[in-house]
Amino acid sequence: QVQLVESGGGLVQPGGSLRLSCAASGRILSMNRMGWYRQAPGKQRELVATIARGGITIYGDSVKGRFTSSRDNAKNTVYLQMNSLKPEDTAVYYCNAQGLMILGPSFDSWGQGTQVIVSS
Repeated sequence: QVQLVESGGGLVQPGGSLRLSCAASGRILSMNRMGWYRQAPGKQRELVATIARGGITIYGDSVKGRFTSSRDNAKNTVYLQMNSLKPEDTAVYYCNAQGLMILGPSFDSWGQGTQVIVSS
């Protein structure tokens, strides 16, 4: 089983910044894609950013130019730097990781979520 632990959420004013982190642990043989999704109240979960092992990153349209995601393959950790935050960025942010386990099947794991609130 692969576990993801997120940190870095909180309350921030419009125009401010936050940095989220997500560390994966467990019997991981290889980590393929890592990324972030978010879900606002009453809305479907949507893509924020996802990074392939080689570094190619895909961003959701609503965050392009404001958010930057990166990963540390040695630490199985993914980051999300959020700048120029807007009230509509308020949501629970979930980390996602996909890969292969040691002597086991592939995995597609989710973190517990971290709340981001953008409000004055």
